[in-house]
Amino acid sequence: MTEAPTRPDDGIVEKAITFFYYVDLPRAFDFFTQVMGFPLEIDQGWSKILKIAEHAYVGLVDETRGMHRANPIKPVQLCIRVPDVDAWHRYLSSQNAIGLTEPKDSVSLGIRAFVLEDPEGYQIEVQSVLR
Repeated sequence: MTEAPTRPDDGIVEKAITFFYYVDLPRAFDFFTQVMGFPLEIDQGWSKILKIAEHAYVGLVDETRGMHRANPIKPVQLCIRVPDVDAWHRYLSSQNAIGLTEPKDSVSLGIRAFVLEDPEGYQIEVQSVLR
């Protein structure tokens, strides 16, 4: 009898990448690098992988080349946790961020957070631990 393979136990996953698909990749790239400040980690031309945090990345993909197409319905959210949510809100407000809401406390979740949208409507939540 042959044993079923087990999951490799060779340490942690090297990278976790969430891919978003865009009609206008250069516009999305400018937003995430210039406004959000995420550095380019891997440039594949039609796919750009940006570092958000240790082992966490967002991939921006030209919809004409990727596995999926851009869609006006965006049923996903990118959430980043930062040390000072209010400082991020002041900064993003100065950048005229689209769809920027006011920071709110959620006692039940233990966070203070706000949301904004990227150039093609993906929602980004910025949150801090409620103090």
